[in-house]
Amino acid sequence: MKPILKLYRGYANEEELIVMGHIFKPTNKANYDFKKKNFKNAKSVISLFRMKTMHNEDVYLEINGKTIHTKTLEDGYFKFCIPLKETTKFGWIDYSVYMNYEKQKIASKSTFVRPTIGKYGFISDIDDTFLISHTRNPLKKLYILLFKNINSRRVFDDVVPHYQALQFAGRNNNQSENAFFYVSSSEWNLYDLITQFTAIHKLPKAVLLLKDIKTSLTQLFLTGRGDHNHKFEKVKHILEFYPNYTYVLLGDDTQQDPHLYETICKIFPLHIKAVYIRQVGKLKKDATKKILENISTLDIATCYYKSSTKAIKHSTEIGLID
Repeated sequence: MKPILKLYRGYANEEELIVMGHIFKPTNKANYDFKKKNFKNAKSVISLFRMKTMHNEDVYLEINGKTIHTKTLEDGYFKFCIPLKETTKFGWIDYSVYMNYEKQKIASKSTFVRPTIGKYGFISDIDDTFLISHTRNPLKKLYILLFKNINSRRVFDDVVPHYQALQFAGRNNNQSENAFFYVSSSEWNLYDLITQFTAIHKLPKAVLLLKDIKTSLTQLFLTGRGDHNHKFEKVKHILEFYPNYTYVLLGDDTQQDPHLYETICKIFPLHIKAVYIRQVGKLKKDATKKILENISTLDIATCYYKSSTKAIKHSTEIGLID
């Protein structure tokens, strides 16, 4: 057996590259198969929350003919933030990382994005924004996570054409894509599930910024819950990392997205073009309506919608998409 070197999609601007991942202890468990059904699917998901990480392990990034060395943190997480002045490419670019273990070189590859120059960036929540998760009902959410495989999980009606249109908003052709980020309170444990789900439904390929990894079964029952301040910090980081874009924020009214986006709009009033909040329950929430009304006084477009058809119409009306 050998450790698992897990990489995530990274991102770069004109000057800096950020890539990240985890190192997990050796295991004889099979690869996680989210296409299994019922109890077999539950077993796969539970296994994701029983992974044990390796801290203070040496890890090496190979980029532009150079090898850069760092070590994992206490939870097995590592992150490279390095200058990237030599790279002139745009789009999705391959990168590789390796570690040495008992005289073996263990390598892994992933991609990072250096967005082509454009007008817009898009930051979207995941659960109950495009992926139906029933966040308002924790027991139902947990049941679906455990017993509904990736082919049984659903997106909201018309969310895919909306996101696909946003992917090329403000561009003259479909050869280059806007920068997309999925920022969520889901943990890194669910990274593969989310990336496979978005690929199946042809949602935009995006950088994922998730919550700290969970490494015990008891923490599975709290997945996606708790403090959401990390989402604020990650959204703020994106806007500071790519200051030349105008952003569209997409979320829902089940948790803290409206309040979070209101705070972001107050700090970055010239950087936000529109805020979209999905109505998940049967009735609109008065608190959410008041927040969006307040955001609109900053000359930022807002849309509180039940169906993505309304969101598409709104995006067309404000000139975001054709």
